[in-house]
Amino acid sequence: MRRDVFQAIADPVRRDIIQLLAEETLTINSVAERFDVSRPAISKHLKILEECGIIAINKQGRERYCQIRPKELIPAFLWIDQYKKLWEDKLDSFEDYLTKLQIRLSNEEANKSKK
Repeated sequence: MRRDVFQAIADPVRRDIIQLLAEETLTINSVAERFDVSRPAISKHLKILEECGIIAINKQGRERYCQIRPKELIPAFLWIDQYKKLWEDKLDSFEDYLTKLQIRLSNEEANKSKK
C-alpha cells in the first residue's frame, strides 16, 4: 500500500521524528532513544515515513541512518499554505476587534474619571 505525506504527518510522534531528522541525520537507535515509546513502535513510525518518501534509511556498516527528504513534504506545505490568507484575514479581523474594544474601554474609563 502506497502511503502519502498526509498519513505521515497525521501522527504526533511522526511529526516529532520529522522535526528531529530535519535538524540532523540519525541512526534508528538514536531516534528511538529520544522517545518514551518502544523501539518496535519507533521502527513502525520510521517505516511509514520511509513508505511515504519523507525519509530515506541508508545502511552504513552495521548502522542504519535516517535522513530527511524535505522535498516530499511539499504537497502538505502547499495544501496548508492555501489556508494562510484565510487565517491571516481572520487574525487581522480579530486584532482590529481587540483594538476597537481596548479604545472603547479606555474611553469609558476616561469618562468615569471625569465624573
